[in-house]
Amino acid sequence: MRFIKRLAVALLLFIVIYLLLLIPESETSGFKPATATPFTWNMDARWQELQTQFEEARLLSAEKKDSLVTKQRQQLEQVISSFEITGVVSVIENHFRLLHAFFNAAPIVAASGETDWFIDSYNQARRLIKVQSKNMDVNQPENRANVYMLLYGLRAAVEEVLLQQDTVHFNPVQHVTDEPSATPLAVIQGIKVHSGDLLVSRGGAEVSAFISRGNDYPGNFSHVALLHIDESGKASLIEAHIEKGVALATVDDYLKDKKLRFMVLRPRADLPQLIENPMLPHRAAQTALAESNRRHIPYDFKMNFYDSSAMFCSEVGSYAYRKNGIPLWQAVSTISSAGMINWLSGFGVENFVTQMPSDLEYDPQLSIVAEWYDPEALFKDHLDNAVMDALYEQADKGMKISYNQWLLPVARVIKVYSLIQNTLGYPGIIPEGMTATQALKNNTFVELYQRTRQATQEKVYRFIAEKKYRPPYWELVTMARASVPD
Repeated sequence: MRFIKRLAVALLLFIVIYLLLLIPESETSGFKPATATPFTWNMDARWQELQTQFEEARLLSAEKKDSLVTKQRQQLEQVISSFEITGVVSVIENHFRLLHAFFNAAPIVAASGETDWFIDSYNQARRLIKVQSKNMDVNQPENRANVYMLLYGLRAAVEEVLLQQDTVHFNPVQHVTDEPSATPLAVIQGIKVHSGDLLVSRGGAEVSAFISRGNDYPGNFSHVALLHIDESGKASLIEAHIEKGVALATVDDYLKDKKLRFMVLRPRADLPQLIENPMLPHRAAQTALAESNRRHIPYDFKMNFYDSSAMFCSEVGSYAYRKNGIPLWQAVSTISSAGMINWLSGFGVENFVTQMPSDLEYDPQLSIVAEWYDPEALFKDHLDNAVMDALYEQADKGMKISYNQWLLPVARVIKVYSLIQNTLGYPGIIPEGMTATQALKNNTFVELYQRTRQATQEKVYRFIAEKKYRPPYWELVTMARASVPD
C-alpha cells in the first residue's frame, strides 16, 4: 500500500512538472519591418521566352549553332567594350543593356556547350561592375537594385548555361580580380587568398537556404568567414556557428563543412585606409582572432550587429573591420516582408535592418577575387533556393511555423542538459541562445522543407525524363510552389 502511495505521489509530481513545462513562452511581438521594398524581377514572360529559345536552339545543326554563337559573342563583347570606354557609371545606368546581352546569348551558348568564353565575359563584366560601383551611393534604392540585377542576374545566366551541359564537370574556380594585397598569403582550392579576405559561402543545410533567401535582395550565400594567415602561411578561418558561437577552423575543417560554393572578397587596395596602412586587413583578422581567443562569444540569433557581446557570422567580419576603420556593408541588409519577419522572429531574430552574407558582394569597398563552385552540387543549390522561395511565398500568405506543444516539456529538459554541456565547454544538443520552443519550430521547418523538396525533386525527375534537359530556375520555383504541403 505504501508503494502505491509513493507511486501515486511520484506520478502526480510528474504530471504537475509536465503541465508546468507545457506553459508556452510569451511570444515577442511588435517587430517592425525595415523601411524598404523587396526586389522583384517581374520578368516571367522573359524567362519563358529564353526557355523557348533554348529548346529551339537544341534542335539546330552544329554549323548553325556555331554561327549563332559567333554572332552573340561579338555582340556581347561589343557591349562590354563600350562600357569600358564610355564612362564611370555607364554600365550601371545602362544595366538592362548589359543584362539582356547576357540573357540573349545564354540559350544558344547553353545549347552549343561553348561556355568558356561566356564565363570569361561574365568575369570581365563583373570586374567592370565592381570598379564602376565604387563611385556610387549604393544606399540609393535605384543604384542598389541595378547593381544587384547585374551581379545576381549575370551569375544566374551563367549558371543556367553550366547546368544545361551534358556533364556538369566544369572548372570549379572562376578567377575574377587580382586585387593586390600586402598581407600574408595562402592557397585554398587553387585560389590565392590573403589574410583579411572574407569568404562568403553557401552550405548544404536547410537553414543555409533559409538565410540566403531571407532578404529583400535574395542571394546565393548564407555564411561569412574571416581569413587569418600568419607569417608562416598557416591559414585559419574565424566564423560564427549556430551550434558553438565564434570559433576558429582550419582550412580542411572549413571545406569539410559542406560548401556548395564560396566567393573570396578582398578590400580594394586603393581604399584610403589601405593606402595609409596596407596591412590593415591582416590587423582586422588579428582583431577577430584575439577577440575569439579572449572570450567565449555565443551566436547572436537576434542579428544585432551593434552589440558584439554575441555575434552572428556576418558580424565577425563587420566587427573586426569596423574596429580598424572600415565599416563594411555600406548598404545594410533589409528584411521587410511580413512573412519573412514572422518566420525569422520565430527563430529569435529581432533586427530586420542587419547584415546578411549575400549583400557583402555588393559592397563597393570590396573586390571579387574569385568564386568556387562544387560542380556536382550546383543544381542542388538551385533546387534548394527554389524550395525556399516557394516557402517564403507561403509565409507571406500567412503560413506559420508551429510546433508540437506536447513535446515542449521534453525539449525543455533537453535544453537544460544542453546548458550543462555549454557550461562544460561543449556544443549543446539545442544550440546556446536557442530556446526549446525555437528548437521545436526548427524541427517543424526542416520537416516542411524536406517534404517540399522531395516532392519538387520528383517533379524534376519527370521534367528531365520528358524534356531531356534540366529545368531552369523559374521552372523549379513553379514545381516547388505546387509541392508545398497543404
